[in-house]
Amino acid sequence: MPYLDIPPAQVERVVCSITAAIKYQVPANIMLAIAEKEGGRPGLENKNRNSNGTYDIGRMQFNTVYLKDLEKYGITEEDVAQPGCYSYDLAAWRIRGHIKNDKGDIWTKAANYHSKKRLNLTRYIVLT
Repeated sequence: MPYLDIPPAQVERVVCSITAAIKYQVPANIMLAIAEKEGGRPGLENKNRNSNGTYDIGRMQFNTVYLKDLEKYGITEEDVAQPGCYSYDLAAWRIRGHIKNDKGDIWTKAANYHSKKRLNLTRYIVLT
C-alpha cells in the first residue's frame, strides 16, 4: 500500500515511530517529534560522540550508556545501528521509562530522552 502523503524518505521514520508508539504506549506525537529531531542514520560509522564519552547510534541516536542495561538481553551497538524499526522500538522503550519515572510535564519527560541537562532540555523542547 503506498503512503500517498508521506515523502518516500520519511516512510520508515513515520511507520516505525507510530508502530513503536503503539507497542510501548507512548503518545505518537511525542514519538514522531523525537524521531524528527534525532534524525540519525543507520550504521556504526555514523556514531556521534558525546562530551561524556558515550555515543549516539542509529536513526534514533540511542545513547550507548543505556546498552549496559540491555547487554543481558544480548542487545549490541550493531543491533541499534541497523536500518529498520528496531532503533525506534528501543527509543520508545526508553521514552516510556522517562514518561513513567521522571518528573515534570510530559514534554520535559520525553525530552529527557535527549538529555537531562536543563539548557539542553529547553532547546530540545523548543525544537520538537
